[in-house]
Parts: sequence; structure tokens; C-alpha cells
Amino acid sequence: MLEKATFAAGCFWGVEETFRDIKGVASTCVGYTGGHWSNPCYLDVCARITGHAEAVEVEFDSSVVSYEQLLEVFWNCHDPTQLNRQGSDRGEQYRSVIFYHNLEQEQAAIASKRKLQLSGRYDNQIVTEIQPANEFWLAEDYHQQYLHKKRYGIQPST
Repeated sequence: MLEKATFAAGCFWGVEETFRDIKGVASTCVGYTGGHWSNPCYLDVCARITGHAEAVEVEFDSSVVSYEQLLEVFWNCHDPTQLNRQGSDRGEQYRSVIFYHNLEQEQAAIASKRKLQLSGRYDNQIVTEIQPANEFWLAEDYHQQYLHKKRYGIQPST
């Protein structure tokens, strides 16, 4: 049975590519969520008027890969101590968020964040938000699997 997980960890291109390669992940897509604007486009989100984060929606087979394993990938693919940024990308759209889809995911996310904070791995406080998943607005086609397309010279359809 396929389940859904949604993560925001900076620019969605690299985050999507990271999750695409995991055994048990059936599909990924990038989009915008966590804001207050209906059907935003990339320019709206970049203008910082929508409140959305760039996010990746992951469909996964929980009999092959667990949600807890996906959380480990999430924590390892970005710096969860940076507020509203990752590297040189700045703005609320690049914030770190786990969007949970059910009570079990919420509890697992809270526990994993607590465990990571207590591990001493980071000197600074983890600023990752944990929020209920809400409307996920699919990003434009050219953003979908962007790094994969770029690597293989696939031109986006217009």
C-alpha cells in the first residue's frame, strides 16, 4: 500500500532528487504548500507573498521503506538549523518543514526531531517546523524532476 509524505528542506530540486533514488519510493513531485494562497505559481512563491514552502511530495511503499527511514533522509539532506534558508537560497519558501499526513507521522516526526536535537549533532537549535499537511499545489512542469532532466539533457515541454 502506498503512503504519502511531504517535506520542505530548501530548494525542491535537490530534495526531490534525493528522495527519488530511495528503494520503495514509487513517485515524487515538487510543489508548494503551507501557505495561504490558492494555486500559486513559482513567481508568486518567490515574491514571498503566498506563505508557501517549496516542498516534495513522496509516495512510498511502507513495506519497503518506512516513514522513519524517510525522516532520516530528510534530516540528512539539509541543515535543519537554518531559519528560512538553505545555503545561498533565502526566504520563507526555503524553510524546513515536515508536513504530516496522519497522527503516526506527526508522532514520528516529533520523536525524530527531539532525538536529533538531543544527539548533539548540531550546536544550534533545530528550527524545522512540524505541521499538518494541507493543500499541495503542483509546481510547473519544468520543475518536476528538474535535476534528472538537466543531467540527461531533457528539455522541458512547453
